[in-house]
Amino acid sequence: MAVIGRMNSLQVVKHTDFGLYLDGGADGEILLPKRYIPNDTPSEVEDWLNVFVYLDSEDKLIATTEKPKVQVGEFASLKVVDINRVGLFLNWGLPKDLLLPHSEEKRPLQVGDYCVVHVFLDKRSRRITATARLDRYLDNLPVNYKAGQEVDLLVVESTDMGFKAIINGQHWGLIHKNEMFKFLRSGMQEKGFIKEVRADGKISLSLQPVGQEAVTGLAEQILAKLREHDGVLMLNDKSSPEAITALFRVSKGNFKKAIGGLYKQGRILIHDDRIELVGK
Repeated sequence: MAVIGRMNSLQVVKHTDFGLYLDGGADGEILLPKRYIPNDTPSEVEDWLNVFVYLDSEDKLIATTEKPKVQVGEFASLKVVDINRVGLFLNWGLPKDLLLPHSEEKRPLQVGDYCVVHVFLDKRSRRITATARLDRYLDNLPVNYKAGQEVDLLVVESTDMGFKAIINGQHWGLIHKNEMFKFLRSGMQEKGFIKEVRADGKISLSLQPVGQEAVTGLAEQILAKLREHDGVLMLNDKSSPEAITALFRVSKGNFKKAIGGLYKQGRILIHDDRIELVGK
């Protein structure tokens, strides 16, 4: 049985002038239209093809070799391209736009806006549908993340405390304002790090490595950059966070710890307007 809204490996059962028919199991034969068959794609009977299965404009199952921006069970930031009485329509990379019903909106949206959504399969209609009400699709069970663990983040929305982000497509986390050393907006995908898993289960995130590993790795980056610039960088512990972020993509706090450690080791000198490599 083909899985609607996901990529499937299906076998070719019939070849016609207008496309291929694939074995959809209990759903019967599924058409892969000719326009979706790349020239280098096998098309003989009994060949297996990797296709995405969804409902066309007439609510019939159809296959495509094109891969959408998001599949059922996943989260993504998508652009609103049309709105009518039924709902909002999102560009997800396929000819038929993805429906976000008005009942699944979380805030008013206009054409051109982007929205982070979860994609699910409506069990009654078998239609692939989007929702901006994300909480019900995120796991509230205890987590086993460890401090310093690298994770994938999808930035969702700003709050008074920082930015909420989805961790590995499973859990909510928060990037606190003091960790936001770079520009963030809803829909951005970032590499992040677990800073803390609190007793109440809430997860604090960082956009840079945490702990001593962060300082050690940054110190090596600073030394390498000094060597590239004849032993001198026009930065020090009084430089603006923006200047530090522009060069090293880290917070001012971690930068100060790193150059402080290098100074104590006798590897750099810290001047009023610069740092300098010892013995350059």
